Amino acid sequence: MALGKKKEERVKPSYMKLTPKTVLLYVAIILFCVIVISPLVIVFSSSLRTPGNQTSPLALFIEFSGASYAKAFNSMNYPMELINSFVTTAGSVLCIVIFATMAAYPIGRIKTKLARFLYFFFISGLIIPSQMVIVPIAQTLNRLGIPNTRFTPMIMFITCSLPFSVFLFSGFMKGLPVEIEEAAYIDGASLGKRFTTVVFPLLQPAIISCVITQGLWIWNDYFYPMVFISKKAQYSLPVGMLQFLGDKENPAQWNVLFAACVLCALPLIVVFLALQKQFVNGIAAGAVKG
Repeated sequence: MALGKKKEERVKPSYMKLTPKTVLLYVAIILFCVIVISPLVIVFSSSLRTPGNQTSPLALFIEFSGASYAKAFNSMNYPMELINSFVTTAGSVLCIVIFATMAAYPIGRIKTKLARFLYFFFISGLIIPSQMVIVPIAQTLNRLGIPNTRFTPMIMFITCSLPFSVFLFSGFMKGLPVEIEEAAYIDGASLGKRFTTVVFPLLQPAIISCVITQGLWIWNDYFYPMVFISKKAQYSLPVGMLQFLGDKENPAQWNVLFAACVLCALPLIVVFLALQKQFVNGIAAGAVKG
């Protein structure tokens, strides 16, 4: 019995002892969380006020009204802009996944100088921001006769996302065992069949990581839709929010703008809550294997 008590005393959990270093770490984490969450709380609190309420945003939850949400919903034509954002994001992400996996497959498998050159060729696309060359790109699209529709920004989204996506998929593909493909080759599977039935299903964690990173960027981006879309009926949600910023003659409608921000983020929150497990597993697996 005495030996058992001594053993229990030795196995005391270390977290029961709060050292100064641990306390400082907890304080730093709490401060970081407060700094990150405070703007979100202010936005949500202000969105629950009427449009004419000009009280300081730091006065939290002094009014609970849905008037700002109703005005933002009607002024933006929310259902139409929601469909436009969904079509643009889903179509762009689908093309990115297809093109990037097809480009990364030979780069990750073939050990030649050409494959290495193509790898660095795609990586070089990460160096120059597309915003720096937006003027010649717009002129080129205009001379090619490409109309300004909701599909025009998708060209920019796809081309700008390919460098990072190819980098992600090629790095992940190098960790996949080649023996599986060799077994399929011995069974008589063609190159296309090996890619679609053997390699592509194994890329699921990297695909989920690509969908998360590129999908969030495309959904929240307003620059390319603002440049290439001329008809209001084809605006996406971020572009529709700009009308509440105001100008010199009409002041900004902050409460309505904050309500529009919540409405814009609401679909992403719903999707994340529905697919939370897949998102977390995809990011973790992509970080480890990629």
